Amino acid sequence: MINIYNRKINNPKIYRQFKCGESLITLYNCPLKSRFQDVWSHHNYIVYVMAGRKVWHTSHGSYELNRDSCVFVRKGASILEQFFDGAFCLVVFFLPDEFICDVLRSKTIPLYRPEEKYQPVISLNSDEPVRAFFQTMVLLFESGREPDPSLIEIKFRELILTLAEDAHNSELLSFFGSLLHEPQAVSLQAVMDDNYCFNLKLEDLAVLSNRSLSTFKRDFKRHFQCTPGKWLMEKRLNHAMNLLTNTDKTVSEATFESGFESPSHFSRAFRDRFGVTPRSRKKAISQLNFKGNFLNL
Repeated sequence: MINIYNRKINNPKIYRQFKCGESLITLYNCPLKSRFQDVWSHHNYIVYVMAGRKVWHTSHGSYELNRDSCVFVRKGASILEQFFDGAFCLVVFFLPDEFICDVLRSKTIPLYRPEEKYQPVISLNSDEPVRAFFQTMVLLFESGREPDPSLIEIKFRELILTLAEDAHNSELLSFFGSLLHEPQAVSLQAVMDDNYCFNLKLEDLAVLSNRSLSTFKRDFKRHFQCTPGKWLMEKRLNHAMNLLTNTDKTVSEATFESGFESPSHFSRAFRDRFGVTPRSRKKAISQLNFKGNFLNL
């Protein structure tokens, strides 16, 4: 999978960017050359769409972004669907957990954190102050000047505080509160639930859970009572079975969307787990659906 943070920060000639420590702002157009691309980031990021359309596909659903859409994407993996019927332009702020927490601690009024789960992509209220903020950032890019890093840090803080002051962003405010209070065991559960169906390495999952690889493996076994490899295989195969049984996904699509590196590996693992090949399962379901539709005529 492509780490989009590393891809952008390592290619400043392609992606116009302002950096502030581990944070990054980047403005770019039509970054993908293929229709679908599986990507991940070890930092959260805020996206504001200036023009065009793109879809973020996650383990919890799909999120279509159009002009003036503003979302907070939690660190982790997703599949980006690109459309080529028009130019796509956006502004992205990459935000490490530590930076967000530092800004939140400076707030005079503490955040209230209700008990709820958080979507991988959180929609934000794109009101006039937010639109004006991003228009200002575009003008800063187009000026051709390289602003002082202290100004960039101020802009990062301004964005977080602006969003945190808007009561319409209740899910984001709840998530911000969780960054300050959430136990590590819960974070590990959330990381796995959000990313099991993507082809991430154990090292990547460890980074997403803020752990070293050895600590990740130890905590994982204590929390799930099995190894990461065994847990991931079971979750991915069950996800693939659901796609083949209950959707119109092809075997190739189910392979890609369940985190398997190759069709041969997927077919072998699927047969060992369920006793049939993925193609046989898909064929049986197609025949069953055909008979059902015929009887209903």
